Amino acid sequence: MSGTDGTAVSFDTASAARSLGDGTFTAVLRAEWAIGSHPHGGFLLALLARAAIAALHERGEPHAEPLVVSAEFLHAPALGPVLLRTDVRKVGRRATVVEVRLEQRGRSCVEARVTTGRLPLRRPEWTDVPSMPAEPSPGAIAMAESTEGPFNLAKGCEVRLDPATAGYLAGRTGEPPRMRLWVRPRHGLVDPYFTLLASDVNPPVVMNLGRIGWAPTVQLTALLRTRPAPGWLRVVVESRSVHESWFDSDATVVDSQGRLVCQARQLGLAPAPGG
Repeated sequence: MSGTDGTAVSFDTASAARSLGDGTFTAVLRAEWAIGSHPHGGFLLALLARAAIAALHERGEPHAEPLVVSAEFLHAPALGPVLLRTDVRKVGRRATVVEVRLEQRGRSCVEARVTTGRLPLRRPEWTDVPSMPAEPSPGAIAMAESTEGPFNLAKGCEVRLDPATAGYLAGRTGEPPRMRLWVRPRHGLVDPYFTLLASDVNPPVVMNLGRIGWAPTVQLTALLRTRPAPGWLRVVVESRSVHESWFDSDATVVDSQGRLVCQARQLGLAPAPGG
């Protein structure tokens, strides 16, 4: 599932779908873009967004970029081949909407609506982004060293975690479900699709409450705001509510120039207290 020299297949290659010529596409979910045996949710968003843009290109529509990706995770797909079905729901001057369904073995696993258009290029008239160093500090923890179970994404991207926001690593519980991270691809430059992955790259924030384990995503919506500048992406993620088995998670992604490039909100299922 990796390159011929044993390295990870690049993000661009792994998240590109092959057209069958009728609005459907095929792709392979690879182990190096997964958490253990579970394909990464942010990676799936990028794959769905790429399929939507490719479908529009095949129809001869003007160049477009993803603005919003909103996905329902119905069943966890396995690693391996998948089929992507697209349906253009609206073609507009400013916004076009494409539905994308990811299927595996005849079952719909992830269904999304992708709103496309042109990302803004000018500086925003007003913005409010969290304060965070542009690059990870020397004490930042490489995620490959910090995650319960195999963090396969470390093969394809660098992820650094602020230890001050990861009390679970020191065995502490009851700390705020809030984390700060930095991420960039090992090969190539950051782009709007990679920011979709970055918006979901963090360990589940409920780990700081002592709720360790797999936290499956039920719904995930990401808003892309502008094209990112080269360099590290800064990610601040926090939960507003952990209520019984449910928790929310809000991520803000800022590029190396301090610009807001992506916002994401997800609803997930939290592991039971005590793991």
